[in-house]
Amino acid sequence: MSMEAPTIVCAPDSFKGSASAPAAAAALARGARQVFPDSQITDLPFADGGEGTLDALLAVWGTAPRSAEVVDALGRPTTAQFGISADGKTAVIEAAQANGLPQVSDLALQPERADTYGVGLIATHVLDQGVEEILLCIGGSASTDGGVGIASALGAAFTDDSGQAIAAGGGSLSRLATVDISGLDPRARQVRWRIAVDVDNPLTGPRGAAAVFGPQKGADAASVSVLDSGLGHLAEVLAGSSAEASSLALTPGFGAAGGIPLALTTLLGAEVVPGSTMVAEAVGLAEALAEADIVLTGEGSFDSQSLGGKVVAAVRDHAPTSARIIVVAGRVALSPAECRAAGITAALSIAPGPAELTELSDRAEELIEATSAHACALVGSGTAGAGAGTQQN
Repeated sequence: MSMEAPTIVCAPDSFKGSASAPAAAAALARGARQVFPDSQITDLPFADGGEGTLDALLAVWGTAPRSAEVVDALGRPTTAQFGISADGKTAVIEAAQANGLPQVSDLALQPERADTYGVGLIATHVLDQGVEEILLCIGGSASTDGGVGIASALGAAFTDDSGQAIAAGGGSLSRLATVDISGLDPRARQVRWRIAVDVDNPLTGPRGAAAVFGPQKGADAASVSVLDSGLGHLAEVLAGSSAEASSLALTPGFGAAGGIPLALTTLLGAEVVPGSTMVAEAVGLAEALAEADIVLTGEGSFDSQSLGGKVVAAVRDHAPTSARIIVVAGRVALSPAECRAAGITAALSIAPGPAELTELSDRAEELIEATSAHACALVGSGTAGAGAGTQQN
């Protein structure tokens, strides 16, 4: 590595509530340029498939967000954004743009009624653009309907014993008798679907969608029972056999976002993938990092969870073994020894000293830039050698 002009890549996650991934990447790059003005420095905003993925991909693709008139989780009109890659082949949808909890926070939560129909409406707009692949990010949902709303919006029919459409929401799934896909938009089965998940919860049971995530969507014990049994019944109807249904119900990740993966995998052939893996492929992370000497990454809080499939872990895993990996974070909760063991050269907090969270949030970009410059100066001087842990609290 030339310390005069190292190749630097800035690939952070968003600092939740403080700086978007594109803003954080730009701040890291500004700091690096203070120390290495002649270096090749690349901004590569990153995400783990959750909140902020749309912004990160749009920044890398260099395209503007597009809007669609859809409905929220309770069927009320709302506007959702989605993204299309520069070559027009790939779309990214954040499901929470249509079925997110914030959109329905003005009303009493209705866990058995909330559905994903609006997400399916976004998908119809995306299909109209002629894409070949849909990247679906599904965190932050208000619904527990197994993805039935999405499939319904795309033309599938979910009916009861009398042939009537079941009511919207997970509370009606137990009345499902038949699924008819003859009216399904053929384009929905022709495109490649990849669903980004960042949890390994199964569909049903004590770690399932209803039991674990239902309460935060307003479900009491009775509603959790209704939703859990409904998802199990949906799996039976879709699978056609109890053995296959049991397999579906136990599949890791199928409990994400109220069971969205269930209907989309069985009816549309969707793939369920770790969010960071999906985004890494979409932004070309491995190629971008191939020649990097210094990699600047980060997020709001750097802790043990950061090393389990999140952005920092993905960046580390794709970086050359010779690269110095510097984590810049709002909060650093790992010791120098833990950083070394994880393959992190240094982890620095943006906090200049004791500070309130609001103060750090208000000055996040300025502090990220300053911390990046400090980190680069340390690396440039040889102080932060490979494998050395540096921590500020």
